[in-house]
Amino acid sequence: MKRKFKTWEEVVHDQLKDKPEDQYNYLKTAFEESYDMPNVIMSAIRQVAEVRGISQLALDAELNRENLYRALSGNTFPRIDTFFKIINALGLRLTVEPRVS
Repeated sequence: MKRKFKTWEEVVHDQLKDKPEDQYNYLKTAFEESYDMPNVIMSAIRQVAEVRGISQLALDAELNRENLYRALSGNTFPRIDTFFKIINALGLRLTVEPRVS
């Protein structure tokens, strides 16, 4: 029996596949709207990583695939150096600006 509905992950994957600008905006929104919820941010990073391909991202981040999966699993948070390797491999950079009240 075939499912009638897609999972959230399937919907996100379909929306982001082959759309780098949408991937960027998805991550930017996750950082801006969920800056105090690292699990949400890591989930968004994982979804974009899966769309782009974990194996290629692991190569670009100079991490082995298993370590990348572990870092993006949601069970733990990656070390800061690993986090920046992932961000860099995604072609992103983080900036700091004053919080608006």
